[in-house]
Amino acid sequence: MNRREMLKKAGVAVAASTVFGPVYAQTAPTIRWRLASSFPKSLDTIFGAADILAERVRDLTGGKFQIRTFPSGEIVPGLQVLDGVQQGTVEVGHTAMYYYVGKSLTMAFDTSLPFGLNARQQNAWWYYGGGVEAIREFLTDFSVINFPGGNTGAQMGGWWRKEVNTLADLKGIKMRIPGIGGQVWSRLGVVPQAIAGGEIYPALERGTVDSAEWVGPYDDEKLGFYKVAKFYYYPGWWEPGPGLSFIVNINEWKKLPKDYQLAFEAAAAEANVHMMAKYDAQNPPALQRLLKGGVKLRKFSNEILKAAQKAAFEIYEEEAAKNASFKKIYTPWKKFRDESYRMMAVHELGYEQFAFPGI
Repeated sequence: MNRREMLKKAGVAVAASTVFGPVYAQTAPTIRWRLASSFPKSLDTIFGAADILAERVRDLTGGKFQIRTFPSGEIVPGLQVLDGVQQGTVEVGHTAMYYYVGKSLTMAFDTSLPFGLNARQQNAWWYYGGGVEAIREFLTDFSVINFPGGNTGAQMGGWWRKEVNTLADLKGIKMRIPGIGGQVWSRLGVVPQAIAGGEIYPALERGTVDSAEWVGPYDDEKLGFYKVAKFYYYPGWWEPGPGLSFIVNINEWKKLPKDYQLAFEAAAAEANVHMMAKYDAQNPPALQRLLKGGVKLRKFSNEILKAAQKAAFEIYEEEAAKNASFKKIYTPWKKFRDESYRMMAVHELGYEQFAFPGI
């Protein structure tokens, strides 16, 4: 089903539930699901996408389809949400699929690849560039089906205890960073650590890690990283537009009535839009507060950026040569990326370089 057809049918389902509400309420089954999030409840924007999904599904089905949301660690650990959904511990999860690149590097396409797609490009690829078909085919081996569930936009480059200007400065630094970004940093001498969001601050405070990245100013301020590391770097080249996903156990999905499936898809699409919009509204004032509080903003040097980009595409080419599922997605993905880059370099970058002020 293409995106336009899905949205049209979702609209029909909503209209029907409004017109025939009393009859529908009498005949529709009551279904209760549990959703495990990879994120703590204190991060209201990223965790809030799960609440938006649950509330809208409830409203669209007259309260018959209920999804209860649980933060990281309450049912399953934040980095084991995929396992929880696969095993049927919960019916649905909200997570970043690049947390699971240990199962297959192909997982990263669903979230973000270093020097890959920004938020708009990620949505374009997903909805109209073949992403939905490619990722869902891949995920059949894991017994889940996925739906876009938010995006943070281009992330920051994390919090560092000391300045890093050259490649030599990176040697031996322990950094909290998941996914392929961690593999790229590893090639530059950094020691990557995979730590769930709610556990980052204690690790940084104790010195278990020397650097940590999360999302951007709004969430980073909430987590308090500025109290133990003063250098705030940008850009987060490993996450230019990371998408979050709602993942559903495929057997539970197939049990849903068709109108419940449409309600879920429409609710997920709404949550996807809201997360990016909310971050775009919250990050600017949060950054100003951090700077006024003494945070030192720094940009990664061109030496570091060029080395990271080179290492990233070396990893992709190496993986494509040995991993058929990765290559199957990577080849058309890279073509989409390159063509989108050329277009955005004309109208988007041309405007932004002229109009956007510096810090």
